[in-house]
Amino acid sequence: MKKLICNANIVNEGQIFKGSVLIGHDRIEHIYRDGDEIVLKNPVEKIEAEGMWLLPGVIDDQVHFREPGMTAKGDIFTESRAAVAGGVTSYMEMPNTKPQTTTLELLEEKYALAATRSMANYSFYLGATNQNIRELVKVNPADVCGVKVFMGSSTGNMLVDDLDTLNRIFAEVPTLIATHCEDEPTIQKNLSYYKNIYGDNIGCEFHPFIRSEEACYKSSSFAVEMAVKYGTRLHVLHLSTAREMSLFSNSSPVRDKKITAEACVHHLWFSSDDYARYGSRIKWNPAIKTENDRLALIEAVNSGKIDVVATDHAPHLIEEKSNNCYKSYSGGPLVQHSLVAMLQLAKQGYFTVEKVVEKMCHAPAELFRIHKRGYIRPDYYADLVLVNPNSPQLVTTDNILYKCGWSPFEGTTFDAAVVTTFVNGKKVFDKGEVNDEVRGKRLTFEV
Repeated sequence: MKKLICNANIVNEGQIFKGSVLIGHDRIEHIYRDGDEIVLKNPVEKIEAEGMWLLPGVIDDQVHFREPGMTAKGDIFTESRAAVAGGVTSYMEMPNTKPQTTTLELLEEKYALAATRSMANYSFYLGATNQNIRELVKVNPADVCGVKVFMGSSTGNMLVDDLDTLNRIFAEVPTLIATHCEDEPTIQKNLSYYKNIYGDNIGCEFHPFIRSEEACYKSSSFAVEMAVKYGTRLHVLHLSTAREMSLFSNSSPVRDKKITAEACVHHLWFSSDDYARYGSRIKWNPAIKTENDRLALIEAVNSGKIDVVATDHAPHLIEEKSNNCYKSYSGGPLVQHSLVAMLQLAKQGYFTVEKVVEKMCHAPAELFRIHKRGYIRPDYYADLVLVNPNSPQLVTTDNILYKCGWSPFEGTTFDAAVVTTFVNGKKVFDKGEVNDEVRGKRLTFEV
């Protein structure tokens, strides 16, 4: 049966207007503005949305779902389940699993896993190493979101620091290159300095001095230099400093840009002032930095220098996060709360709701050239989210769906709540209940 979402405040393409949306099978069939006559030949399931926002589903271009190999922390099923509860209907997952996704064979094994386990739509990056250039150049840009290059610390052998290899990657890889940019020699120099003073008892307040502005800028500027040299499609992930904003432009539409930038929710929400309260729970790489950096990132989101907002969702067990800052793992879970956190920032005046939708829904679709997703348009896939803007919810361990069982937002009350999430026209989350039978689709890309 078709579905008709009625009387919603539709947030789409820079506008908010009252209307209704007809869903047939997995696509949007028609959009009615308030006052349009709605004539339906057959019965439909009516979903009343008076007073709610209807948004396109969020597309998160950077997550770590930990499968295969680290499934005690999270897996494709549990983390995609948390994602749809947060309004995230599509994601792109990273290659630093066990084994690392550094061959096309291992990449296809991940896709096969997701086909049976993922509740949201999915794509996976192929990971670069100093040795696998022959695999990287065979990537099909129509069905793989990109190649991930760790130009900074990573696990195993995924730090790409050989200059000849980097030149070949930027010159020869046929798809988008997404980079983690932190300069490893700078980090090691800073770490040595603080270890000489504090030993292994380095406080979290020093994390942004170890993984410093200099480390970020040196690596990001080098990546941009390489992309300019070779005409590469470069996407720099999780930017964290005001200084790096000088590297990016707001002069072109996202789809036309060769060099693009991402900010993550935690860098927009927290600042180094918060280490005293949250400690290692907000330890990420790159590090959360100063309030001035946070405000500069917010300004860059609004100006267009930062193109997309994502999460870098990276769950760890709470005991792995409970050590001192030096020993605790970097990363944290975010997909269930990224949309409501951004809407809270909008309520606080940092963004408009339209800007949140642009950066979390429209722009990822444009940047990655995803086929028929990211907008509320006829014949687009019906990836949709209904949000009640006036339904305060306190984040507690009782309502967290992450497999790791904790959130950096515990104790935070968000004023908006995700009510219903549709993935390819199917109601996958509704009023606190998840339909565990729904499965997403592999994302495809226009080349």
